[in-house]
Amino acid sequence: MSVDTALQKLEATGRPIRVGMVGAGATGRAIALQLGTPVPGMRLVAIANRTPEHGERAFREAGTEKWSRVDSAHQAEAAIARGLPVLTDDPSVLTRCDAIDVLLEVTGTVEPAARVVLDAFDHGKHVVLVNAELDSLIGPILKEKADKAGVVVTHTDGDEPGVAMTLLRYLRTLGLRTVAAGNIKGMVDYYRTPDTQRVFAEKHDQDVKKVTSFADSTKLSMEATVLSNATGFHVGRRGMYGPPCGYVREIANLLPAKQMLETGLVDYALGAAPHTGAFVVVHEDSPLKKVQLAYYKLGDGPFYVFYTPFHLPHLQIASTIGRAVIHRDPTVAPIAGPVCEVVTVAKRDLKAGERLDGVGGFCTYGLIDNASAARGMSALPIGLSDGRVLRRNVAKDEILSFDDVEGIPGGVVEKLWQEQNACWPVATHRSQESSLQPVPAGGVR
Repeated sequence: MSVDTALQKLEATGRPIRVGMVGAGATGRAIALQLGTPVPGMRLVAIANRTPEHGERAFREAGTEKWSRVDSAHQAEAAIARGLPVLTDDPSVLTRCDAIDVLLEVTGTVEPAARVVLDAFDHGKHVVLVNAELDSLIGPILKEKADKAGVVVTHTDGDEPGVAMTLLRYLRTLGLRTVAAGNIKGMVDYYRTPDTQRVFAEKHDQDVKKVTSFADSTKLSMEATVLSNATGFHVGRRGMYGPPCGYVREIANLLPAKQMLETGLVDYALGAAPHTGAFVVVHEDSPLKKVQLAYYKLGDGPFYVFYTPFHLPHLQIASTIGRAVIHRDPTVAPIAGPVCEVVTVAKRDLKAGERLDGVGGFCTYGLIDNASAARGMSALPIGLSDGRVLRRNVAKDEILSFDDVEGIPGGVVEKLWQEQNACWPVATHRSQESSLQPVPAGGVR
């Protein structure tokens, strides 16, 4: 049964999927707005946010007139049973509430999000990650733990990895050989900071560090890593090629054919029309099939580009929720251990004693690299960089290693990352050094 038909049946029988959401920032509010329409066959029944006023705003903007402030799972269950959505500042109320079927993690945090996800698994909850920061860092070990708990963990359709993966899986069902996939990206400037992005963030009511990560390649690299781990595709060079394109189909002839055929590639088309969405490259060398594809205006081959000209996380997440709960089908999830990871690179000359400020900050940006190369350098993942203190001076554009920083003991995420490495050890090697790409000018997304 298709997801839309199954959701319509749930709606007709009065048994919708009950959705809880942790996080009520800009993305969380947009999701609440859409689910409050409501989407057939599902209801947003709970929000947890450390600042309850933001959760109240999300409910109001979604058209919810009444909700109940709760402090326990028991209180939440009672309110939801009466048809009243709930609000709390404690995520464990949602993870432990039997009246919730699936949890959306929308905080963009790492350490707090990991705790929420593990607790959700422990209490039999499916989890949808709208959190590339967490997924790119420890997605494989979270998938392993979800499998053991008998639940689904998935990244979401609407974010570029989900858009690309949904298209890629469809193309595979047609018998096509997929060899590359990635984002359509408006601009990349490694050296953007919260100062340069503040006006844009305020204009669009967004978190300034989040917006900075969109521009400085960090979020792009995280999304590509999520896609890499779900496909097994590698990165052709640290940071990807990102060839400038007038139109996305040009990328078929701009990525190295040998690498696409040997390992598959994740990458991005820079500045390409339609200026948003995701693409997948397929390879076809049959002369007769190439004639057919040319007839249908896909070019002469042997590489062909398919694309989705939009990415709408707040809308498309409904499909991921339905697939996860009804069919136990993750939209995009790791197939094994890490294929790629996101390394930490100095955004400017850094001095010994400086404290790093993490994703979207003033100090560093993130670049995707193959896991074997990253481990060969003992590179510091950007998801583990926040708050660490430098032991030495680091030059602009230099990759930071664990040897360069003071360790911060403990933490669930670091333990999970170490467990992930132990579970899937990689044959390390030094990656071939390549110069960073020229930094194009332009606006965010």
